[in-house]
Amino acid sequence: MGEVKTPRQWFLWSIALIYVCAFASIYVQIPGLYGDEGILPVRLQMPKEQRPLLEQESLLCLGPSLGLAPQHTLELMCLLGVALGLGAVLLEPLRDSLIYLCLQALYLSLYNVGGDFLHSEWDVLLLEAGVLAVLVAPLGLLCRHSSYSYHDPVSFWLTRWLFFRLTFCTGVSKLASGDPAWYDLSALSHHLENQMNPTLLAWYIHQLPDWLLRLGAVVVLQSEITVPLVTFFAPIRRLRLFGFYVQLFLQLCYILTGNCSLLNLLSITLSFSLLDDDHFNSNSGPKKKGQEKKPRSYGQALVSYLTLLVELAVYLFILYCSITLFKIQINWEEKTLSSKTSFNQKGFDAFLEVFQELTIWIGVLSFTWEAVSAMLNCVCTRGIASKLWSLLQWAVITAAAAAVFALSVVPYTSMAGMSVSKVLPAVRDTYSAVERYQLVGAYGIQHRLISAEGRPEIILEGSYDGLTWTEMNPMYKPGNVNAVPPIVGPHQPRLEWLMWQAAQRGEDTSPWFTGLIQRLLQGKPEGERPLYLSDYIYLMLMLNYVSNFLFFFPVVVSLLQVDEAQYPFSQRPPALIKAKLYNYHFTDPAKDKTHLQNWWRRQYKKEFFPIVNLDDPTLKKLLEESGLKEKFPVQPSSDTPVSQVLSLIRGHVKGISGSLMLSTLLATLAGIFLIKAVFSWALGSRKPRPASADHKPRKPKEPSEMAEKSQAPATSNRGSKKDSNEKKDSERSPRKRK
Repeated sequence: MGEVKTPRQWFLWSIALIYVCAFASIYVQIPGLYGDEGILPVRLQMPKEQRPLLEQESLLCLGPSLGLAPQHTLELMCLLGVALGLGAVLLEPLRDSLIYLCLQALYLSLYNVGGDFLHSEWDVLLLEAGVLAVLVAPLGLLCRHSSYSYHDPVSFWLTRWLFFRLTFCTGVSKLASGDPAWYDLSALSHHLENQMNPTLLAWYIHQLPDWLLRLGAVVVLQSEITVPLVTFFAPIRRLRLFGFYVQLFLQLCYILTGNCSLLNLLSITLSFSLLDDDHFNSNSGPKKKGQEKKPRSYGQALVSYLTLLVELAVYLFILYCSITLFKIQINWEEKTLSSKTSFNQKGFDAFLEVFQELTIWIGVLSFTWEAVSAMLNCVCTRGIASKLWSLLQWAVITAAAAAVFALSVVPYTSMAGMSVSKVLPAVRDTYSAVERYQLVGAYGIQHRLISAEGRPEIILEGSYDGLTWTEMNPMYKPGNVNAVPPIVGPHQPRLEWLMWQAAQRGEDTSPWFTGLIQRLLQGKPEGERPLYLSDYIYLMLMLNYVSNFLFFFPVVVSLLQVDEAQYPFSQRPPALIKAKLYNYHFTDPAKDKTHLQNWWRRQYKKEFFPIVNLDDPTLKKLLEESGLKEKFPVQPSSDTPVSQVLSLIRGHVKGISGSLMLSTLLATLAGIFLIKAVFSWALGSRKPRPASADHKPRKPKEPSEMAEKSQAPATSNRGSKKDSNEKKDSERSPRKRK
């Protein structure tokens, strides 16, 4: 593989941008999730005993020493993450290993205290990608001169291994779990309405013919299983490019039909590991004069033709697997395609048992190739000191990369159908010792079976008298059947995500759900605190901020609705709350003649949570079992300059939805880059034009000529004086006077 300077920069830039989105998304939701009046107050997780900093699981322990409340500490961590991420996005010198280490530590701290809300697959993936960013990024803040090093392809290879594990495990889990929807190829039709946040385009694609959706399921399985196996580690460059564009197309389809999540952005970011500098240089523009390709020799032409034959064989192999494994046949009369799997779960498990160890050895060979190539480049460095320094750097980075690769084998083999017993005991023990640092993660092990009965949804209902019930519909998931599917990404609504998962599992005893019911019944706004000088200034400048104190609006409700008009209990909290479980389906205009104005149709399934009030013994018991029972009153926050600034910033973003905030932030970044591009173009157009043919500039002297002049003997100077004297005598001669 060629040099990876440009893909490496794209990877680091994208990781910084994803950190900005992740921290900003969590920051908006902190009061409702972890505030004093939130669902799971973070102050209840503060350690009772002080421990050394290195033994702490989170930087939350530093809050008391800074005079900050736990909620303010979380907000400060998120704001620091946003600031560091923005710096790395806008300034290339800040894409440094130390910056990414700080971002990793901040996000790991949030992950450890975030509970169920932050334990999603994309959080685990972001933590592992952040570890790789620390290894891939240069260490330039401590060393003044930091450039591309020979060992960079070794550390950057880990991103390709992570991308392979993510893609391959995601595809394998669909079949290894025994999901009948994937074996009968009806999964794509159900997935469009069962995914977390379907878009408007998903409704239209759901109306496509059934045979076309089944063919789409075949494309998904082939793209996630067969294509990574034959292209990701291929020595032929065009095969890797083919794998890149296949995965890019797949992720764009996921984004268009299921909103832009951090998982999609991380997948696209990791796919840059399949590219190299030659791909960008070939598309940079027309070649200059003198850069035309030289005629190839007979041996080079033969190798080129053989490479082309291997490429065609790989493409034909993928096509052959699609036709034979899924029995694709063309019906010329009806102009349709029929597809059906030709294997069962037992046969797939046998395939997985063989290819599990094979993929690991392919990874070992690919890593060894990159490591040896980098070592040879270090050996070829000029100068003994430079050579030793390059080899030392190579040894350290290669050892760290080998350790990360070995640790990743443990969660990789924990996938359904694989055996972890083949991993060395020493590697398993090391993985258990460092598991809390989230250096590597497991993907695809929690595959959710796709239900053909529709999309289960939890619908909360509140009442004042127990007779009239009113639904409390959230912003980012189906509730009202005639509501248009919203655009959410890249914001990650954590409450809606857990409600979606709880509906899939049918659970009703989760601590977070009990805390949600309690806060909605209490109806408390954000915790009271003294007004600081900054608050008075802000109240004078922004009168709308006063309304947040005058009108009742619980902080937890802001997770469901930021518009008070959309929340039916904005003036007074409900006395009773219950939860029902419905099955939602996309409407079909051809069948649902009575639902032409609706996007969804639903059917009642069962009661999810019984009717409770604040004094209900069942609710109190659940709160006590969950550790959410209030034992001590909330302590007022201290009046420190940092807490005042944090309160001022919180006041500015209060009432703004997460999707709007992230859209504004990304639009601002796009505007900055657009202005930068315009200035670069304007300055480039002002460069002096080349001189015309009549006024050609004097050709600069060659270095060899300069060296010859500098090395001339000193006698030449004495000779020049003699020549000048002879010239004067010749001017005085009689012939010259004539």
